[in-house]
Amino acid sequence: MHHREMKEKEKKNQTDFSKGSVAGNIIHLAIPMTLAQLVNILYNIVDRIYIGRMPENATLSMTGLGLCLPLITIVIAFANLFGMGGAPLCTIARGKGDEKEAETIMGNSFVMLVGSGILLTVCGLVWKEPLLYAFGASPQTFPFADQYITIYLSGSVFVMISLGMNSFINSQGFAAYGMATVLCGAIANILLDPLFIFVFHMGIQGAAIATVLSQALSAFWVLRFLTGKKTILRLKFSCFHLQWKRAREICALGLTGFTMSVTNSAVQTVCNATLQVYGGDLYVGVMTVINSIREIISMPVSGITNSAQPVMSYNYGAKQYHRVREGIRFMSLICIVYTVAIWICLSVFPEFFIHIFNQDGDITKLAVPVMHMYYFGFFTMSLQFAGQAVFVALGKAKQAVFFSLFRKVMIVIPLTLYLPLLVSPGTSGVFLAEPISNFIGGTACFVTMIFMVYKKLKNMEKEETASETVSSSPKIQQEVI
Repeated sequence: MHHREMKEKEKKNQTDFSKGSVAGNIIHLAIPMTLAQLVNILYNIVDRIYIGRMPENATLSMTGLGLCLPLITIVIAFANLFGMGGAPLCTIARGKGDEKEAETIMGNSFVMLVGSGILLTVCGLVWKEPLLYAFGASPQTFPFADQYITIYLSGSVFVMISLGMNSFINSQGFAAYGMATVLCGAIANILLDPLFIFVFHMGIQGAAIATVLSQALSAFWVLRFLTGKKTILRLKFSCFHLQWKRAREICALGLTGFTMSVTNSAVQTVCNATLQVYGGDLYVGVMTVINSIREIISMPVSGITNSAQPVMSYNYGAKQYHRVREGIRFMSLICIVYTVAIWICLSVFPEFFIHIFNQDGDITKLAVPVMHMYYFGFFTMSLQFAGQAVFVALGKAKQAVFFSLFRKVMIVIPLTLYLPLLVSPGTSGVFLAEPISNFIGGTACFVTMIFMVYKKLKNMEKEETASETVSSSPKIQQEVI
């Protein structure tokens, strides 16, 4: 019994983010979490790499898969709503020492993830045809998009569990196990994709089957860990009773990740539909390649900001405000330095990144000048990521949601629709909308965070220090006596 208590104490000390270096805690989580992000992206990226090398209909299949991305993003949005919404609340509760509340939050999140996964499968399969045509499908590309999305939607519950519940593994500090969740699925996907696509000659359907089986394997790993002995917080049936107050809090905070994903889906839809008008299927294929590159290069930024969130949340709950501020500084600096470096690489070696996903000469010829436009000033994107990460970590849902909507809905979508009318060729207007929105939205989000959160934390830190000084002063204590 004593041995078990010692092991429990040691396990909790390893995930106590109020101790040790703040930068060290973030890096300790960031390395496996960033690798996990990379591996997670491989689910869809590997599909695109293999599909781009199919001997027949490679470009049409790639474009068809690109048309499915808005629907796939909506599925991910609901995983973010309940996973990224519940995990920070869970961490704040654990920072306060209330593990029972933390487990209840996790159980409620799980119920909502599974329920929404079933609902998405049914609704998606019923309305897939009108949705795909609304996303920019043509009679030539629809059959390929239909084949992929029909199979993918059948596994929506697996995506919900593997992606949504993995946030609760990472938020407890078990980033290596979180990485293993997606690693086992991604390795399976890498192995199964060529088997189904090339050996069984199933084409784009084979890619979808490989993805669903891989997600199922990841979901099994998550459930096995969260119900096992190695975790601090356990997934229990007693916590599955949905409580409105907690569900509302989870949804309110998760609206940030949800809004980001849904608005991404809306932007993808508007971009594809507009490009179909001004450029046709070939330009929709170019956008698929550009989005694929973006997923890879923005992954380290997501890894850093996601790993900084539990550290900031825990210290905020523990009233260690100086450590929260230190976390904000470190996270922001790393994100800005990285995005400046990758912007230079994209500008100098665009063909290298394009050829990862497509070898078609026509695609490459069109994509090179597009890359220079789309990624101009790419470092401003990191300001949006960093600012929103702070809002989410500290439970400031309204601000986080507002800036998600502000950049995508209020800036990107209107620019995507109207810039083609002002710029020639019209396709250039579509690709210019992104850098303009990054600059305006990213700057507004980060500056607001500095004035609304960072400076306020400094004042709270001073008050906390003054209070501790008064309570520990012998002279004051004698006067009170």
